[in-house]
Amino acid sequence: MEAATIVIRPYRTDDAPSMARLYYDAVQALGPRAYSSAQVAAWAPAPLAPIDVLNRAADGRTTFVAADALDQAVAYVDLEADGHIDHLYCHPDFAGQGVASRLLEALIARARESGITALHVEASELARPVFERHGFTVAERRDFEVRGVSIHNYAMRRRLT
Repeated sequence: MEAATIVIRPYRTDDAPSMARLYYDAVQALGPRAYSSAQVAAWAPAPLAPIDVLNRAADGRTTFVAADALDQAVAYVDLEADGHIDHLYCHPDFAGQGVASRLLEALIARARESGITALHVEASELARPVFERHGFTVAERRDFEVRGVSIHNYAMRRRLT
């Protein structure tokens, strides 16, 4: 499947099962490029439950989905009202094809329309370059533990003017 056939659209509740699975698949397949097997296992020990995706999306955040020709979610991004980007995940089959960039572009446009003046995210090693290409800068490296395993990400920010 080519990225050119991907459509960026608002999240729908019927996206929850595929989003729950693609989160896990993305971490498991792409995570080892920058993190140890123990870190990957701590980050995503199992697929999310679709109800968790439904609950997250129902809390007022804006979620965009990249959908394939069959209208199945292959990537997604979400934006909380305070400008926090909590998730940006892309199915491994679509990684490196510009899908995440297209999602970020849609999200940045929506943030501006909503009057949000700054965005912030905690980006993994894998996501950091994508955010940097979209004008985010690293504020600090964050080292912490997940399920007893040391891991890190980057606090990143971007002003919207």
